[in-house]
Amino acid sequence: MKNVTYVFWISIVICAVLVVWGATSPDQLESTTNFLTTTFSSTFGWYYLIIVVFMLAFCVYMIFSPYGNIKLGKDDAQPEFSLASWFAMLFSAGMGIAMVFWTTAEPISHAFVNSPEAELGSDQAIRESLQYSFFHWGIHAWAVYAVVALGLAYFKFHKGYPGLISSTLVPLFGEKSMRGLPGTLIDSLAVFATVVGVASTLGFGSAQINDGLAFLFNTPNTFTVQVIILVISTALFIISAWSGVGRGIKHLSNVNMWLAFILLITLFIVGPTVYILDMFTSTTGNYISNFFNMSFRSAPLDNDNRTWIDAWTIFYWAWWISWSPFVGIFIARISKGRTVKEFMLGVLFVPSVICFIFFAVFGVSALNLEQNGIATISEYPMETATFAVLQQYPLGFVMSLVTIVVIAIFFITSADSATFVLGMLTTAGSLNPSAAVKISWGVALSLVAAVVMYFGGTQGLQNTLIVAALPFSVFVLLMGVSFFKTVREERLQHKQKAKS
Repeated sequence: MKNVTYVFWISIVICAVLVVWGATSPDQLESTTNFLTTTFSSTFGWYYLIIVVFMLAFCVYMIFSPYGNIKLGKDDAQPEFSLASWFAMLFSAGMGIAMVFWTTAEPISHAFVNSPEAELGSDQAIRESLQYSFFHWGIHAWAVYAVVALGLAYFKFHKGYPGLISSTLVPLFGEKSMRGLPGTLIDSLAVFATVVGVASTLGFGSAQINDGLAFLFNTPNTFTVQVIILVISTALFIISAWSGVGRGIKHLSNVNMWLAFILLITLFIVGPTVYILDMFTSTTGNYISNFFNMSFRSAPLDNDNRTWIDAWTIFYWAWWISWSPFVGIFIARISKGRTVKEFMLGVLFVPSVICFIFFAVFGVSALNLEQNGIATISEYPMETATFAVLQQYPLGFVMSLVTIVVIAIFFITSADSATFVLGMLTTAGSLNPSAAVKISWGVALSLVAAVVMYFGGTQGLQNTLIVAALPFSVFVLLMGVSFFKTVREERLQHKQKAKS
């Protein structure tokens, strides 16, 4: 394979070591990483809360700052994708399969399994269940992605640097350092986080598609069936990756957003429509009025509440940081030609509002069933909770079939996006990595997912990703500093030229 760098081989070796550990000693991997994630959450929880708020403040400042009119590209650059396609790809890469998992499972868990503060099953617990779901999937998450994507897009398209995480730090540490061993290690960490995160998602996606088929058609729920699903999906996303971002990912993302919204509208109509509208309105108000309280809530004097915060809020903040190399690079790639203000408004608010709508429709439909004793959704595994909810409403079977298709396409677009990002990171930032490199990464992702699924090491992989989030969070902060330093200097130079 031409043009591959040391990052490719270092990343392959690190991932291989982790997979061998997960395959030979899955219990040891899980126990070791469980200890580390618990320690990190309890020790650095305050740090995660503060830095994510800082990232969000940085993004909001950029919207209103004098730098908002800077283009992510040359002065005459135009956006490569329409707004609709851009939003569809943002959402598919940034959330994807997780939206189908968590839109029912998270509100149900907060209300009936483990409440943030209130008594389980109470009215307050039900109100808070949706409020905290909005909080975890809203603009805080997208601010993390936006900081990484902004730096990458600016330095790649405006300054002409390679599309690498290390390139965004050149203004702070110099080109020699970022082209040497330190830069190689930073980019290798980004590749590692992407491989582990996407492999975990592929494992979950295969399991959920299998669970959906088993729920609807009594298909055997076995590792063999999951591998067949994984092989078929791998073939499809490799074909999509071969066709390029402008065709495969774009078209699949557009199709899937239409299907997802058809599913959403159908459930909204046949479900508890007025209740959904009331809860959406009320929760939006609660989310806004409790915004800062939730953002800084660490509960130092309440062990039970602190345990919940570590398990949910701190976990999510670390998860978004660990996913930021993958999602950030992809968002940067599709955002060429947009201004900083347009970029920030689009990345922060549009996907967040879409997440809120999905949580309101699916989450409230699930809460309604358990509140009224129609079905105990909290007793179902996460993988089947959505199907269990849909079966209780008219057109449930049809909606479940559409859900399986939506999951499958999210599955393909996420993996497709990942092969592009991995190809870019391991070919010195090329915007068009070769088909051979992308296919190699596609096969590697599926092999990692299959091996770890078989030996039961998926949780260990996820924990490892959370551990990697702590050091990477420092680089995300430095990316913001580097971007601000560079645009400030550029603006001062323009002012001096104008005076002279």
